[in-house]
Amino acid sequence: MLDIAGALRRWTDEGRSFAVATVVAVGGSAPRGPGAALAVDSDGTAVGSVSGGCVEGAVYDLCLRALEDGEAVVEEFGYSDEDAFAVGLTCGGTLQVLVVPVPADAPDRARVAEALARADRDEPTALVRVARGPAGLLGRALLVRADGSWAGGLGGGAALDRTAVAEARALLDAGRTGTVEVSEDGSRCPGGVTLLVESSTPPPRMIVFGAVDFAAALVRTGKLLGYHVTVCDARAVFATRARFPEADEVVVDWPHRYLRSTATDARTVLCVLTHDAKFDVPVLQVALRLPVAFVGAMGSRRTHEDRARRLRAAGVTEAELARLRSPIGLDLGARTPEETALSIAAEIVAARHGGTGAPLTGTRAPIHRDGRDQPVAAGA
Repeated sequence: MLDIAGALRRWTDEGRSFAVATVVAVGGSAPRGPGAALAVDSDGTAVGSVSGGCVEGAVYDLCLRALEDGEAVVEEFGYSDEDAFAVGLTCGGTLQVLVVPVPADAPDRARVAEALARADRDEPTALVRVARGPAGLLGRALLVRADGSWAGGLGGGAALDRTAVAEARALLDAGRTGTVEVSEDGSRCPGGVTLLVESSTPPPRMIVFGAVDFAAALVRTGKLLGYHVTVCDARAVFATRARFPEADEVVVDWPHRYLRSTATDARTVLCVLTHDAKFDVPVLQVALRLPVAFVGAMGSRRTHEDRARRLRAAGVTEAELARLRSPIGLDLGARTPEETALSIAAEIVAARHGGTGAPLTGTRAPIHRDGRDQPVAAGA
């Protein structure tokens, strides 16, 4: 639900009734992961997607039915060998979807509205809903904020709510969406109740060092991937808003000094495109010692060897140097700034999800393998 927070926030502000279908679990090669949502309002308007097209029609009908009868339901879709034209996933995976009506007078409406508003403002938020459990609890919602405060309840008692809050905070801190198995009495022994925890966190950061033409293309690609993109360069004549209109921030500062002073986390991507030793060696000294997701640097193989020598001389260890992806990007034969940006983005995505970068044709590795979206054991 939170992945379409912008549209649903408008619906709640306008007092519309709607039903929302959210992916709870996937198996095999499913197109989208837990948290993906499709919503339908009382006029039949639809937003979002749960499968990229495979089962949208059937899920749309489930939403309309939920609006009519007011009942939450969980439905599973899979591929049928007996009837390849039946409603299901032609990719061979399975998809479990929670469908919940949210009428204008719903008891959970206020906390759903707050969750949507907070997610739309990029404020850290978790929404917990019962995806499996005793009659009457299915679809019940509980909102958890970043400071640990919460609102609402799941209808199963205070112990269940406290457990749900603790589990939601853990997933929210990790920036993950997934399911948690708990017992009906709120203990962390799996069984009886499945909680879907949707986490909404601010977009991850991409910091591009070097205000060059390749950076302009990478800014556009980074925005397409959902990053908050900053361009940093010490040269004021190049680091201008006019040259990088799509960047979220343009900073005039020495890269290493800026990197020491700005906030980064385990999702942050750092791309050094200066290929000038006086800029990239100092910033890489800092970058390779930070717990960030990705550190890459542009340059030829000769530039890389010279850069590595300088970094070693500056005290960078072999373990730290092993984190550096240089020359940055996958081998696509890229030449233009746009093609180069695509190759860099492809490496970032592959690193994030554990991909090989090899063509899918002829390989037998799973296509969708983001382990972060798999069910999480209680207390993990």
